[in-house]
Amino acid sequence: MSLPLKELIKIGENQLADAGVADAAIDAKLLYRYVDKLDAVGLMMHWQDILPDNTCEEFLDLVARRAAGEPLQYITGTQEFMGLEFKVNPSVLIPRQDTETMVEDAMELIEKGTVRGETYAKAGALKDVLDLCCGSGAIGVSIAKLCSKTKVTCSDISEDALNVAKENAKSNSAKVKFEKSDLFETFSGGLGKKKFDLIISNPPYIKSEVIPTLQTEVKDHEPMMALDGGEDGLDFYRLIAEKAPDHLSKGGMLMMEIGHDQGEDVCRLLEDTERFEKVVCLKDLAGRDRIVIGRFVKKK
Repeated sequence: MSLPLKELIKIGENQLADAGVADAAIDAKLLYRYVDKLDAVGLMMHWQDILPDNTCEEFLDLVARRAAGEPLQYITGTQEFMGLEFKVNPSVLIPRQDTETMVEDAMELIEKGTVRGETYAKAGALKDVLDLCCGSGAIGVSIAKLCSKTKVTCSDISEDALNVAKENAKSNSAKVKFEKSDLFETFSGGLGKKKFDLIISNPPYIKSEVIPTLQTEVKDHEPMMALDGGEDGLDFYRLIAEKAPDHLSKGGMLMMEIGHDQGEDVCRLLEDTERFEKVVCLKDLAGRDRIVIGRFVKKK
């Protein structure tokens, strides 16, 4: 079945559209670029080429996987985040643009001591960073790469996720330390509790009952342990609010991504500890609640 590239792409686009894939035209082009190792310019340069049968079959096999609901990023094995390329597979969540907003806020905090213009620390004072529940390492690796004076640790309970994160640190030439840990467990050894200047996290926060209603790409392919936040979606926030103060240096910052309807609840969890001040919920580019921050000020 030899076909011109432009015709093959159109067939793939139609199959994806019929399957309800939102960005069918974009995904069809990206899948072919993956098959033939082409950039966008290369794709256009070969637009009139007649393709051999095996190339057509390989492309259509990938189209069938995408049409069945497998995320594009798991098929191609990569996702761009903060201008960097990250390896992804089904053991890690796919990094999303909403999380870039949190990383940008963290970079401002690290470099200037401010978040969206509000002062929280001295410029350059927050150097020791923990990416808690790191998954692919997108947050921690980006900070280590883009904020040169930081000392970043990435931790996760999943060994498979940590292996992916380690590959991403290496491929992006980012110096990062890795620890396998169930939240703060590894950092509470006999020699005392490890302290950080900034703890940043995108923990599981979807309500258990909501997960079956999510898109096929998410509920059937992304790791459940990185999605399920318990009955009300707040299980991990309760634990982090309770334990994070023991692992923050004086004046240290906690920054967490949240679901769009969790801002009030997560802020209250931090405030109720009476160990944080300047607790604020920040919005993403779409104007939805997305990030909660607070400054540690008080020991028990």
